[in-house]
Amino acid sequence: MRVKRGVASHAKHQKIRKATKGMTKSNRSSIRRGKQALTKAMENATRDRKDRKRTFRQLWNTRINAGARLHGTTYSRLIAGLKKANVSVDRKILAELAVNEPKAFEAVVKAAK
Repeated sequence: MRVKRGVASHAKHQKIRKATKGMTKSNRSSIRRGKQALTKAMENATRDRKDRKRTFRQLWNTRINAGARLHGTTYSRLIAGLKKANVSVDRKILAELAVNEPKAFEAVVKAAK
């Protein structure tokens, strides 16, 4: 018996069209180009989610270093001191303290010394 695939194909195509909404020209109108564009977009999104974590950690480290240098130490000495003193504060929080709570950050630096 012959199976007509029009409904399934149409549904697949609609799914691609819906996902490529907002893209330009043939990426939106052509199914083949749309599929390629979607694949590429998903690859980029996956890569950039990982990059975002890397970028934020760099930013936090820079802020911590700037705060540490105001108190006469460096980033690496501060982190080493915190590890020796068994102070477990992650870099995100340290950066937040360095920028918004200078007094609290100063206390952390003293604990590290």
